[in-house]
Amino acid sequence: MTVTIHDLRAWKGEGTRFAMLTAYDFPTARVLDEAGIPVLLVGDSLANNVLGYETTLPVTMEEMLHHTRAVTRGARNALVVGDMPFLSYQVSIEEGIRNAGRFLKEGGAHAVKLEGPQLELTSRLVDLGIPVMGHVGLTPQSVHGMGGYRVQGRGEEAARRIADQAHAITKAGAFSLVLEGVPAELAREITAALPIPTIGIGAGPHCDAQVLVLGDVLGLSERPPKLAKAYADLRGTIADAARTFAAEVQAGTFPDEDHTYH
Repeated sequence: MTVTIHDLRAWKGEGTRFAMLTAYDFPTARVLDEAGIPVLLVGDSLANNVLGYETTLPVTMEEMLHHTRAVTRGARNALVVGDMPFLSYQVSIEEGIRNAGRFLKEGGAHAVKLEGPQLELTSRLVDLGIPVMGHVGLTPQSVHGMGGYRVQGRGEEAARRIADQAHAITKAGAFSLVLEGVPAELAREITAALPIPTIGIGAGPHCDAQVLVLGDVLGLSERPPKLAKAYADLRGTIADAARTFAAEVQAGTFPDEDHTYH
C-alpha cells in the first residue's frame, strides 16, 4: 500500500520514527522501495551528487522531472517527493504553481518540497491539492547568501527566526518539515511544538524522521559532510569490481565458458 502524507502525520502522533532517502533513478528507487524506505526524495542534490555540478543551483526543471519520472517508475509503495529547483518557484506564485503541478502531472510525484518560508505559495498549492514539504535552516539554494554551508540557528535571534518560519510554514499547510543544519536543541524545540513531522538532516536525534543523501549512505561521496554516515563502501566495491573485470579481460579469462553462447 502506498504511503501517504496522512501516514506520516499519524506516525508522529504514535511516536513512530521513519527514514527518508534521496533517490535519482529507477533501480535504486526500486531497491529502496523494496527495503521499506517509506519516503523517497528526488532531491535537487541530483545536481552535485549525480550530474557533477558544484552546487544544487544549476539543476533545471527538465532534469528534475526526468529523474523524478524514473524514481516513480521504480517506487511502488513509497511516498515520492519532488524537490523544486532554484528559480522554479521564486519568480512568481503562478510559475511556482505551474512547476509544482508538473512534478505531479509529468513526474508522477506525490508531493513537492520548497526551501524557505514560501508561505503564500505553500497555501495556494495545498488549496489546489498539491502536498508541500517545507525546509528551513540550512537551505542549500541560499548557499551564497549564507556564506557557505554553515549551521543555522545559533544564537537566540537566529533560533527564533527559524522557529517562527517553522510555525508559519506549518500554518500555511505543509504536511512535514525538513530541518537542516540546525542545533539539536533547536530541532528538539521545534519538533515538540509542531503537529507535523520534522525530518532532520544535521539537526540532531530529536526529529520525527531523518533524511540523508543516498550517495553519502552508500559511501559513494568523495567528501561527505559531518552530518552524514556511510553505511556501506560502494565506492570501494565498484572500484574493486571494475579493476577485477579489466584484469580478467586483459588476461583473457573473461568471458569463460559459463558466459559464452554456442
